[in-house]
Amino acid sequence: MNWNSISFDWNQARAFLAVAEERSLSAAAAVLGVTQPTITRQIAALEKNLEVILFERSGRSVSLTPTGLNLLDHVRTMADGANMMSLAASGQSQTIEGLVRISATDMTAAYVLPPMLDQLQLVAPNLELDIVADNNVSDLLLRQADIAIRHARPEEPDLLAKLVCEDPARFFVVSKYTDSYGEPKLDEDLSQHQFVSFGDAEGMLAHFQTLGLKLTRQNFRYVSRSQVVELEIARQGHCIAIMTDRIAARFPEFGPVLTDIEPFKIPNWLVAHRELHTSRRIRLAFDLLKECLSQ
Repeated sequence: MNWNSISFDWNQARAFLAVAEERSLSAAAAVLGVTQPTITRQIAALEKNLEVILFERSGRSVSLTPTGLNLLDHVRTMADGANMMSLAASGQSQTIEGLVRISATDMTAAYVLPPMLDQLQLVAPNLELDIVADNNVSDLLLRQADIAIRHARPEEPDLLAKLVCEDPARFFVVSKYTDSYGEPKLDEDLSQHQFVSFGDAEGMLAHFQTLGLKLTRQNFRYVSRSQVVELEIARQGHCIAIMTDRIAARFPEFGPVLTDIEPFKIPNWLVAHRELHTSRRIRLAFDLLKECLSQ
C-alpha cells in the first residue's frame, strides 16, 4: 500500500459521491445532514488535494468533469466498503430485517441467484427476498423491484447503476445433439443444425449472420421468451444454445462448440433506486449481490 498517495479524507470523498449522485450541492448537503457551505469546502479541499477539477458548476446545478467521472466508480467502491465495515463492526447486519424484491431474468433467477443465498443467509438471516423472475425490464421507479440485475445499462437518470462484471458466453450443445447432427463447424454447411432463439428469431438470425454463420430462418425452429425453456430444449438435445460460462458450469453435460467465434460479453448491471442511500436492508442486499456476482 502506498500510504503517501492517500492525500484526502473520507468526508471529502463522501461529499464528492453525494454531489455526483444527487447532482446538486444543496441536495448532497441534505442527504448527508450538513450545510451546503460544508459540502462546498469539502469538494474544494478534495480538488486541491488531488489537483484536479471534479465538477463543472452552472448556477445551482453541477455536472461531473471527465476526471470526476473517472473517479466516481472508485469512490463508490470506497463507500461500499465503508458501509460493510460499519455493519460488520456493529453487528447490525444480523438484525437487519424486512423484504427486498430482486428482479432478474428467469435464467439468472433460477441459476445465478440461488447459489448466493448461503452468503445472504449467513450475513443477514432475517432478510426476506422476493425474487421476481421476469425477462421484461421491471420498473424500479414504480417500485416493482428494489434491486434489478440487468444485461444493459439502464437509461433512467434517477436510477443508480453499477456494472459488476461481464460474463463470457458462447455456443453449447449436449452429446445427444452432436450424435444426431454432428458437431457444427464455422466453415461447413450448417443447414442441418438448429439454434434456439430468444423471442425475435429474425433478429437473432441477423446477429448470427454477422458472426460469419451461414444460416437461414430454417435454422430457428425453436423460439421461446423464456431462457430457462431455451436451456431445457437444448439440454434435451434438440438445438444449440448460447449460455454464459457461469451457467454452463452448472450443467456438465454441455460442451462448447463453434469455438472459432470469440465469446460474447454479457454485462451484469446491478441497479437500484435512490432508496439505496437510506435503506440498510437494500444497501446490504445490493452490496452482497455485487460481491457475489463479481467473483
